[in-house]
Amino acid sequence: MENMTMEQIEARKAEIAEEIKEADEARLAELETEINALEERKAQLIEIAEQEKQAQEIEERKAAALAVAQGAGQVISEHKEERTMDNVLESRAYIDAYANYIKTGDAKECRSLLTENVSGTLPVPTLVENIVKTAWERDAVMSRVKRTFIKGNLKVPFEKSADGAYVHVEGTSAPTEEELVLGIVTMIPENIKKWITISDEAVALGGEAFLRYVYDELTYQIVRKEAALAIGDIVASPASHAADKIGVPVVKQAPSVTAIPMAAANLSDEATTPVVILNRLTEVEFLSAQAAGNFSIDPFAGLTKVYTSALPAYSAASENDTYAIVGDLNGEQFNYPEGDDVIIKWDDLSKAEEDLVKVVGRVYAGHKVTAPGHFCKLTKPAAVTA
Repeated sequence: MENMTMEQIEARKAEIAEEIKEADEARLAELETEINALEERKAQLIEIAEQEKQAQEIEERKAAALAVAQGAGQVISEHKEERTMDNVLESRAYIDAYANYIKTGDAKECRSLLTENVSGTLPVPTLVENIVKTAWERDAVMSRVKRTFIKGNLKVPFEKSADGAYVHVEGTSAPTEEELVLGIVTMIPENIKKWITISDEAVALGGEAFLRYVYDELTYQIVRKEAALAIGDIVASPASHAADKIGVPVVKQAPSVTAIPMAAANLSDEATTPVVILNRLTEVEFLSAQAAGNFSIDPFAGLTKVYTSALPAYSAASENDTYAIVGDLNGEQFNYPEGDDVIIKWDDLSKAEEDLVKVVGRVYAGHKVTAPGHFCKLTKPAAVTA
């Protein structure tokens, strides 16, 4: 380990972060010892690099001073590295301070490192921001929904009905005034939560390993829940527009080579990136229908498939249950009044006798279908009786 480079250290730490998730108590102790050794080696490399940098600067200043003494007239300006907010949020010191803040609730150490006077919620380290961003990007549903960050309840108007345009021939009567009927979708934010328990050994992990251990799991579970809520909004939508709800048309048809094209035909021109959302087991039903008819056409009409367990498999669904959705997920909107960072709450008392700590993650968000013509539901027909 004493010969490891900085790149090798970071690579091994990333491997350990994954191993910790499956480690038993004995293995966890071994990994903790290895992490400590890695941190010591990393500190040595940083110190060596700093010493080399200082030695080089001294030599450069000596050379410059000698040149001036010999009449070169060179002016020496001392270089001072600019300390920006981005540099701070990426630093190991802030990562460690933020991990301590999560554990203790004391933000003094974090605030002392910041370059700006930040009131309210502390900015998260770049490490945490990347974990959350990656979780969003990896989820096939949530990477496609519309996201906004407007304070309070958000009201989104939509067009329930409207007259079309007219051709007006000169000299004839004026066309009838357009009759426009609007509806309003209101998104009221709610707390989306997930909590886990971790051992005292996991609490003792260093700053980066600890934050990865906690945020990876909480963020994954919260994003997964948000995806299920998005699917639930579409499934719960009425078949036609209401004053406060956008209608989603229904095609009641079993999996076939025509079911998805029929559903797609119900979408508006504004649904520019439609996909098929379904349970993986339902995909087999479509492929079986294709094989049974010996059809050479794609039953999914060339659309990207988005898999979710939030929809039942066709075989497990009852009559009128939605088993697939065809649509553009940009028609589903999530609004985050407090931002989309996962907010952590720490409870080291309720399970103290078990040497466990409860960690609660939450996101505050409102969500609804906000764009007409962006979705169509495929529902199960009645069973065929002999």
